[in-house]
Amino acid sequence: MDMPQADATSSPSFEAVLHDVPLVVSVELGRVTMNLREVAQRLGPGSVIALNKAAGDTLDIRVNDRLVARGEAVAIGERCGIRIVEIVGAAEADRA
Repeated sequence: MDMPQADATSSPSFEAVLHDVPLVVSVELGRVTMNLREVAQRLGPGSVIALNKAAGDTLDIRVNDRLVARGEAVAIGERCGIRIVEIVGAAEADRA
């Protein structure tokens, strides 16, 4: 069976197609484990929850929930941003 050949001049390259794949990039401030009772008792307007990171620690940057880098929070006018300070290797990302 003959397969139709794509015209290289009219078809986007595989790399170009990949560039359009949407990814979720998230920055994690910290984590805490709580049981249902703690959540019910402690979460409400004005509540403060202590996280596992200290103020000034680098923040985890995740792509599709996989750790890829760490950075520090920065202000960009009225918005928040993150400055990349470290790219995480594959071995460390697998442990995180």
